[in-house]
Amino acid sequence: MTAGKELLILTGMSGAGRSTVAHALEDLGWYVVDNLPPALLPHLAEQSLDTHAALAVVVDVRGGKFFDELSSALATLEESSTPYRLLFLDATDQSLVQRFESTRRPHPLQAKDRIVDGIARERAKLEEIRAQADVVIDTTNLNVHQLEKRTAEIFAGGMLSTLRINVLSFGYKYGIPVDADLVLDCRFIPNPHWIPELRPLNGLDKPVSEKVLSSDGVADFVKSYVSVVQQMIPGYFREGKKYVTIAIGCTGGKHRSVAIAEEIARQLTNASAELEISAHATHRDVGRE
Repeated sequence: MTAGKELLILTGMSGAGRSTVAHALEDLGWYVVDNLPPALLPHLAEQSLDTHAALAVVVDVRGGKFFDELSSALATLEESSTPYRLLFLDATDQSLVQRFESTRRPHPLQAKDRIVDGIARERAKLEEIRAQADVVIDTTNLNVHQLEKRTAEIFAGGMLSTLRINVLSFGYKYGIPVDADLVLDCRFIPNPHWIPELRPLNGLDKPVSEKVLSSDGVADFVKSYVSVVQQMIPGYFREGKKYVTIAIGCTGGKHRSVAIAEEIARQLTNASAELEISAHATHRDVGRE
């Protein structure tokens, strides 16, 4: 494959937003092929990457028996030294059920059973592929525009030339993000929720941020955690992993996790020049209360 060419394989759970991501990639200048039989993937990569610098291929269970050939196709790409990235879209079962019910469409593997049965069959079929994914995006709490934005954050410059770190705050009461590579619990920090004047604010507000970051031991804790992440970065590069999600959790995802996520992203950004990384903070659950 010609140097500088990029191949992205897009798959994941039905209803998790593949069409939205495919359209977003097209808007970013990617050449997108939808629902390709996996057996044709190596041939398409060989032919199309001569004329398209960034090629994205959508593979999903609509391909029936052909989807079972995806693992074999990936092995062929590796044998031919064709570099690729695997993007997997996921969402909770409850979210997927709601999406199928709202569109009044059956799940591709539902047959005569319930939607949840089709989802369960698909999860079992995709379990091994998900484990191989370079990037996993949890679309449970993302609307169309937010998913388009997340896609642009990751793939706007083609594939990943540096390690991109998404520091994602969340609330445990809403569930741990399924796309988290690392999870950090900051519920040991005193909660600003119990301070009346801080309760209506969130971790993006200076009074809350200052309160959280000035709590006993927090500055050293953040510094130590950033140091751990920095030590992991060379390993991520060696393994070819170019996108990492660090999930920072507190009870509601409003105060502590938001302030800590912002500070971790800031410190990682300050070290980005020598580490060849980019870091940014996003906040899943701010505004949900």
